[in-house]
Amino acid sequence: MPTNEVEKFKKRRNYLNDIVMKYAKTNTKRFYALDSKVYLEGALPRKTKEMMGLVASLVLRCDDCVEYHMIRCAEENVSDSEMEEALSIALVVGGSITIPHLRRAFEIWDDLKKKKSRGGSQS
Repeated sequence: MPTNEVEKFKKRRNYLNDIVMKYAKTNTKRFYALDSKVYLEGALPRKTKEMMGLVASLVLRCDDCVEYHMIRCAEENVSDSEMEEALSIALVVGGSITIPHLRRAFEIWDDLKKKKSRGGSQS
């Protein structure tokens, strides 16, 4: 996945969220607010919460969610070893059907690492 694809994903996600909020009523807005709040620093650090979100997303086979959490994990400075362990848990829980999503996740991770080594920002 080329680095510019990460930027395209972020831009498209923001665009689509703006459209959702244009039509959203109370229930949708509350869900979005809750989704944002559960990832804030608390008893568990943000880094751990992002890895948990990634594992759940991979098990549920939501590629958009996987990509989002991969980006957030990079922003939270998850190490290669931490990433591999988290994705191993997702593979064990989700089974072999998650392998295509695992491949894409590692592709995204590799791209994010290349971008970081070239001095690019993660945000």
